[in-house]
Amino acid sequence: MPSHVSETPAASPEATAAYYARKLAFETDCWDVHASLAAGNTDFVLLDVRSPAMFAASHIPGAINLPHGKMTAHRMSEWAEETLFVVYCAGPHCNGTDKAALRLARLGKHVKVMIGGMTGWADEGFGFENEAAAA
Repeated sequence: MPSHVSETPAASPEATAAYYARKLAFETDCWDVHASLAAGNTDFVLLDVRSPAMFAASHIPGAINLPHGKMTAHRMSEWAEETLFVVYCAGPHCNGTDKAALRLARLGKHVKVMIGGMTGWADEGFGFENEAAAA
């Protein structure tokens, strides 16, 4: 008798590879963002999609505050067409990143969600800054 784990057969290795390759096209994680920022390899724009007040209190160093409701064609035209945007919000309990990713995609922009958001960043032990520190 199979276990609860194996009672549903695993996908083929090919299907598994295709699934995870597709998934990684939509998301990145806090570690990869942090490592890229630390190395100065920022071939993306990091957007904090929370409210301006929350951003002022604490945010990821190097992030730009742009709530999803402010993402308009005019506002996004400030960046080159091929720009990759990485969006984050409060954490896994927040769907602000999903709303931002949807809005950016509808505007024809390339976007990835930073899974974990502020919660994931803190869990990794990475630091934050606030408006006073950024100034």
